[in-house]
Amino acid sequence: MLLQLDFNSERPIYQQIRDQIVVGIAQGVLSPGEKLPTVRALADEAGVNMMTVSRAYQLLKQEGYITTDRRSGTVVSAREGAQTVSEQTMKRLKLALSELRVAGWSRAQVLELCQKLYEQEG
Repeated sequence: MLLQLDFNSERPIYQQIRDQIVVGIAQGVLSPGEKLPTVRALADEAGVNMMTVSRAYQLLKQEGYITTDRRSGTVVSAREGAQTVSEQTMKRLKLALSELRVAGWSRAQVLELCQKLYEQEG
């Protein structure tokens, strides 16, 4: 699994790993039931501490994106239908919308941007 981590970013590495796995799931790069690398393997590949990857996996598990089993390892969860999103995701979305509003964007411009971004993910 190729991750592109920015070690100079203010965003923590574990969060970058989490975000890239979620994007991979959304784009269909990672399919439900697909096995993810072990914590050790991903840490070695990414050049980070195992605890960093473990923290990302724990967050993904809490959010329902992955499941873990001692025998079968870590796999992408099947997420069917409407799912809840984390409070942190809602806070980030509200912040982004507030920044667009302060920048003078109209509701129509925001919705058009959201539609374009959503279509790019599909």
